[in-house]
Amino acid sequence: MIERLEATLQKYQELETELTKPEVLSDIKKTREYSKKMAELEDIVNCYKKYKKVLADIESTKEMTKDPELGEMAKEELKSLEEEKAKLDSELEILLIPKDPNDGKNVVMEIRGAAGGDEANIFAGDLFRMYTRYAEKKGFSYQVYNSVDGTAGGFSQIELIIKGANAYSLLKYESGSHRVQRVPVTESNGRLQTSTATVLVMPEADDDIDIEINPNDLRIDIYRSSGCGGQGVNTTDSAVRITHLPTNTVVTCQNERSQIQNKEQALKVLKTRLYELEEQKRLEEAGSARRSKIGTGDRAEKIRTYNYPQNRVTDHRIGYTTNNLDRVMDGYLDDVIDALIQEDQKRKLSEGTEDNDSR
Repeated sequence: MIERLEATLQKYQELETELTKPEVLSDIKKTREYSKKMAELEDIVNCYKKYKKVLADIESTKEMTKDPELGEMAKEELKSLEEEKAKLDSELEILLIPKDPNDGKNVVMEIRGAAGGDEANIFAGDLFRMYTRYAEKKGFSYQVYNSVDGTAGGFSQIELIIKGANAYSLLKYESGSHRVQRVPVTESNGRLQTSTATVLVMPEADDDIDIEINPNDLRIDIYRSSGCGGQGVNTTDSAVRITHLPTNTVVTCQNERSQIQNKEQALKVLKTRLYELEEQKRLEEAGSARRSKIGTGDRAEKIRTYNYPQNRVTDHRIGYTTNNLDRVMDGYLDDVIDALIQEDQKRKLSEGTEDNDSR
């Protein structure tokens, strides 16, 4: 571990030096690239510097324990330093886990009503509210680019982009089938019903992602918007549907005011979808069933149950349960997401240990 930490520190210092050179400072692209790389290493470097100081303090304090007058006080100080060292050891182990290169990206999210008819669509609307409330609490922004209302409320589908620092790192565990158990407002007999809605979370494709889209592979349809989008949205043919013919991937955008804006947004989402398809293919070829992965990310996988009579939320992938459903549905998702992150880190650490033992 120390060798990796020293290599990381050296890399950070090299980047620091590069950023003082006039030829780098005059190149905006290089300056941005080096600054981004430094930011990625900063947490590890700061933690390692603390760790090195604690190691040095431990050595000097051990010498002090031999002093007849200061020995007892030094022993207490040594105990405290050893505890600090153990804490930093754990932090560094987690910081050295290889990061998902998509963690810092924005999120493209799709929510659809699934099994359960009107109640499934209403639940999809509840999930939309939950995620947008969570986004607001995190200081993220969001933008709906396509939506189809449910006949009794909610949405049969709604698609949005959530923008914010490390949004994908927090929301990537949400892909899958979400199940609700409650008495629907549409149920006249007051019977408990189980319905589902599916969530798909993808990292937004940006300029760093190289996806070639041949214009000849696209079919573009223009039609009249049906979703909410401001005054006049329903009076012009501004909605855009793009079909990528080789993969039969369809993207619709209708919530912008103009046809041009809808087309730009649809192309951006199409790029995200095609990137996601390539990632899935790559993972399958590499053997995607890693032990450390929490869930498959597949829409069909049942990941969580929201039980209203018991005010309970259960995440089936990690066996996590909380009896604060009302708060969760109001966007207080931190405890659930933190539990998923911690379990993911634990599995990755375990996988790394097993890999080292087998060498």
